[in-house]
Parts: sequence; C-alpha cells; structure tokens
Amino acid sequence: MIEFISANLAPIMFGAVVFFLISGFPVAFALAACGLLFGFIGMELGLLPGTLFQALPLRVFGIMQNDILLAIPFFTLMGLVLERSGMAEDLLDTAGQVFGPVRGGLALAVIFVGALLAATTGVVSASVISMGLISLPIMLRYGYSRPIACGAITASGTLAQAIPPSLVLIVMADQLGRSVGDMYKGAFLPAFILVSMYALFIIGVAIFRPKLVPALPPEALRFREPDGSSGLRSLVVFGVLIALATIGFAGIYPQLSASAVPPGREEVAVVALTFGTALALVLAGINKLLGLGLLSRISERVTFVLVPPLALIFLVLGTIFLGIATPTEGGAMGALGALLMALGRRRLSFGKLVEALEATTKLSVFVMFILIGATVFSFTFTAVDGKQWVEHLFDQLPGGQIGFLLFVNAMIFFLGFFLDFFEIAFILIPLLAPVADKLGIDLIWFGVLIAMNLQTSFLTPPFGFALFYLRSVAPVSSFIDRVTGQRVPGVRTQEIYAGSVAFVIIQIIMIALLIAFPQLVTGNLDAKVEVDLDTIRIEAPSGGGGWGEEGGEKDGW
Repeated sequence: MIEFISANLAPIMFGAVVFFLISGFPVAFALAACGLLFGFIGMELGLLPGTLFQALPLRVFGIMQNDILLAIPFFTLMGLVLERSGMAEDLLDTAGQVFGPVRGGLALAVIFVGALLAATTGVVSASVISMGLISLPIMLRYGYSRPIACGAITASGTLAQAIPPSLVLIVMADQLGRSVGDMYKGAFLPAFILVSMYALFIIGVAIFRPKLVPALPPEALRFREPDGSSGLRSLVVFGVLIALATIGFAGIYPQLSASAVPPGREEVAVVALTFGTALALVLAGINKLLGLGLLSRISERVTFVLVPPLALIFLVLGTIFLGIATPTEGGAMGALGALLMALGRRRLSFGKLVEALEATTKLSVFVMFILIGATVFSFTFTAVDGKQWVEHLFDQLPGGQIGFLLFVNAMIFFLGFFLDFFEIAFILIPLLAPVADKLGIDLIWFGVLIAMNLQTSFLTPPFGFALFYLRSVAPVSSFIDRVTGQRVPGVRTQEIYAGSVAFVIIQIIMIALLIAFPQLVTGNLDAKVEVDLDTIRIEAPSGGGGWGEEGGEKDGW
C-alpha cells in the first residue's frame, strides 16, 4: 500500500482536492489543507525533504506584494459605485426608449446595456440583478417570450467575464505570467464579435418570429416632443454628425501629433473616440444651457446618460492599451472616475459608499484566500512531480494543439457546471499553462479562450450562477402590473433554463471560432520582435585599457 501511494502521490492528491471541492468544502481551505496534508505525507514517505515548507511564507508574501492583483479591488469598486449610483437603471431606461419602437428592441437594449455595464462594472451579479429588476417586468408587460427575455438578461450579464476590464482576464494574466494589457487587447475583438452574435440572434427572432419580441406601443415612449414625434430623427442626425467629426479627427490626428514616431492605430482610435465623446457632451451642454432647442429630448437624454460611461471606458482601457497606465493605475483612475460621476449625479451617499467598499473588500479577500490556498496546493503538487504527471496525461492526446484545446475546453465546460471561475482559474490554469506553452500555443490566445469558456459556465443549467441571480429577482408568482393593471404570470425556473440554451450554443460557436482562427486574438497584439542570435555582433571601443589589443595585453586578455 505504501509503495502504491509513493508511486501515485500526485494523482491521489489531485483526486483528493477534486473530492473536497465537489463536496462543498470551502475552496481556499480545501486547497491549503490538501497541500499541507500531502506535503507531510511526502515527508514521512521520504519523497520530500523535511525543509519543504520553509519557502512557503515567501510565496505567500509574494502574492500579497503582487501589484497586478490590486487591479481587482479597483475595478470592483468602480463597478459597484456605478451600479449603486443608479447608472444601470438610467442606461436601461434610455436604451429601451431608443430601441423600443422596433421589434426585439428591448432585448437589443438589454444586450447593448449589458455590454456597457460589463465594460464598467465587470461584475456579473450586479449586471444580471440590475437588468432583471428593471427590464424583465417591462418585457413581461409587453408580451415578450419569457425564455428569450430571461436568456437575453442572463447572457448579456455574463459579458462581464469577457469584456475588458474583466476580473477573469486579470486573474488569467497573473496565472499565465502575461501582461494584463495584452490580455485585454486579445479579448477585445472576440468580445465584440460575441455581442454582435447575440444581437444577430435577436434580430433573427424579430424577423422570423416577430410575435416573440414585440415592439413597444407608442404610449410607452415617454421622451416625446411637444408635437408628438419621438425625436429619434434628431438623435440619428446628431449621432451621424458626431461620427463624421470623430472619423475626420482620426484622419488628421497623425498630422497634429508632435511625436516623432507616427501614432499607431490604437492611439488614433482612443484619442478620436475620446474627442467624439467630449464633443457630444459639449454640444449637448451648450444646447441645454442656452436653450437653443436644436436637440430633441431623447437626444439630450442619450448624450447625458450614455456618453459619460463611454468616456470612462475610453479613459481606463485607452490608457492601458496605449501603455500610459498599468492595469492597476487604470483601475484606480476608473474608481476615481466612478466616484466623481456618482457625485456629479448626486447619487453617492455615505451609506452607498460604505456598501460598495464592504462588497469590494469581501470579494478581494475571497480572491486572495483562494490564491493563497492554491499556492499551497501548487507548492506541494509541484514537489511531488504533479505537473509532469499532468503533462504526461496530455502527451497521449491525439491531434496536437487542436486535440489539447478541444479536450481542455470540454473539461472546463463540464467543471463550470459545479465550480466557480476563480476556482478553475487558480487550480487548473497553473497546471495546463506549461503544457500549452510546450505545445507552442500562444498563452494570450489560450487565456482568452478559457475566459470565454468560463463565461459559458455562468449560463449552463442547473448550476449557472447567472441563472441563480435572475431567479432571485424574477417574480415567482403572478402579480398585477402597475402600468397596465393586468395580472402577469410569474416566471418559472424552467423558462429561465430554456432561455439560456440558445446563448450557450452561441458561446460554444464563439469558442470554436477562436480555436479555428487564433488571429482573432493574436491579430490585436503587438508583433513580437524576433532576434537572430547568430547575427548579433558586439563591438567594443579600442584603446584606453579596454578590449583593444593594447588594453587586452595589459589586462591579461
């Protein structure tokens, strides 16, 4: 028995931690306990030195000193301040009024606002709960298909996993040893494609099954002009003018730049978009202050509600993409910007600030404890040659890179039914990353791919967290609608589950696209500088007692 344990300590250790995780034991303590227990077993069997754990305190202090992880509380605080200041309500209300007159407009508004909240809050629970409380009653009131309404809310809420500044991408970058900025760049285009696929699905339903996603009736449109018109024509004209001005500025910016090096595409895009948002705010502000009446009510509403969050996104992500700020500094700017926005809207009370700080502290401590536990587990697992055992397991897979990626994504998709994304990221990624690197897989591509997969775990019944969040706020029994006065049936759990199926399929298609076309991720990254070591020449100045002939003789060379 002892010989069997000695020969198979790594797989036994891995099986033990899986057992504890599935049994519901707290993750951080399960990981740390397994690491310590099997470390002592290894010492008693003579497989590990008695001084094994002497370096462990340095590992723990190294985690506490990791500057990258500071981005997690900053981005979390930014999102919670904006969510508690009522931004989600204003965004959903405004987007619903803009898109509502067309079939499927409310669902499109939910997806658009979900993407915007994802880029500002980065917290799935806040996005799903906010949109469930605000948009679900409106959708039920006007006869939306319940599965489609629930699916749009839960799927758009999970975008916080994939759209920068996602907490998952920060954790992935830390575990893979890659730049958070590169991870954000790599995830940007796939996240945009995923949002577009969600929107195309809703548009397809509106075309082929219009009764499932009806348009808002005229009486539901609140921002109407004195003559009874919707004012959307003014919004379209104003939007086109701002877009043309932004494109024009992007064209002339390289000539205006004082830098000797021509600005790159990312710099031009960030500066131009910042110019466009500032121009829209200035023009709308002048129109309102002077009472010019050039913009409709809906145009002013859209400008003052949608543009400030967009400006904050450009400020945070733009400075990170351009290398002006680190992710930690960008998160700090985002948190400060969120506080200023909430103060400017007079929506920030001391109580709300305390709530946001408490929630941020809880999440940050939760992440740190899991990371410390994972470090203890990984410390012992590495000492018993566990990583070599994992590598040998995947050596036998057919198909090379593609076979490895398909198997890993299938495994993570299955584990997502039971485990939280932090647990998967801290336990599996350190084990899988060396194998992926050895197979020649770009780790940024690998990280974005896994992040997309972990997003899917929030939607998979029966344990998808986004489904639980919506279930907690969706009406269980029938209720009297406060606007129409009619009785509306409650939402069944089966309807919430059914709504997620189509969006899970869309996300699986997105994962397949990323595996088939890695350039969707790597194409946004800066080109690597290849150095041919055979062509390097080192030339040193002659004379002066250095590397020349005379100096060489004097110095004994």
